[in-house]
Amino acid sequence: MNILVCLKQTFDTEAKIVINPQGQIDSTGVNLIMNPYDEFAVEEGIRLKEKFGGEVTVLSMGGPKVSEVLRTALAMGADKAVAIQDPALEGSDEFVTAVVLAKAVQNIPYDIILSGRIAIDDGSSQVTTRLAELLGVPSVSTVTELKVEGMTATVSRDIDGGSEVLEVPLPAVITAQKGLNEPRYPSVAGIMKAKKKELKTLTLADLGLSAAEAGTQGAKMKVVNISLPPARQAGRLIQGEPPQAVAELVNALMNEAKVI
Repeated sequence: MNILVCLKQTFDTEAKIVINPQGQIDSTGVNLIMNPYDEFAVEEGIRLKEKFGGEVTVLSMGGPKVSEVLRTALAMGADKAVAIQDPALEGSDEFVTAVVLAKAVQNIPYDIILSGRIAIDDGSSQVTTRLAELLGVPSVSTVTELKVEGMTATVSRDIDGGSEVLEVPLPAVITAQKGLNEPRYPSVAGIMKAKKKELKTLTLADLGLSAAEAGTQGAKMKVVNISLPPARQAGRLIQGEPPQAVAELVNALMNEAKVI
């Protein structure tokens, strides 16, 4: 079985977000990690390989440090990695990202494509479903259980108020939800082996795309400005006898906070 896993490199969940004077997020000194939901996808891909044989290829589009997250996946047990890097990709939105990934996937054999259900930085949850549409294959999102028999996958996924079970023919795109599995930690041996595994780097030219089709030029959406939420005000302590304190509290809730 040929398993393809799409990854994204994101800020560490504990990173302090700083906005520069240009209204953009400043990534200076920020630790970058594998998107946590993508860890479930990598683990599931490795488990499928262990059960059915084949190869796990990990794919990511990103900046100069994207190879780090791909090496992590290789250390976990993936076999090959493909990084898409090009200065012209700066400012790409979900549409451009899906188009670029689809071009790369055309040259990678796959029976199933796995990814995390959402990225913790932008939270759009669009790229993999857009990718499935471009590839002309079915997709199922927010999967918590995956069973493969032949060329059919049976999945259980989260829905509002419960879960549902679906059957989908392969190839298909599946996005992983927390609970699908417990991702393994890279072992020392795995880290050493990862250094010798294939990691191919592709540019837009390698994919037959121009700079005009990527980045802000090709994007359908442009982020105009980013700002932090206003700082929370300190709490207010209402003192005095109970009748007067209650009256003051009610007045504050009605006329100041306007919540009642």
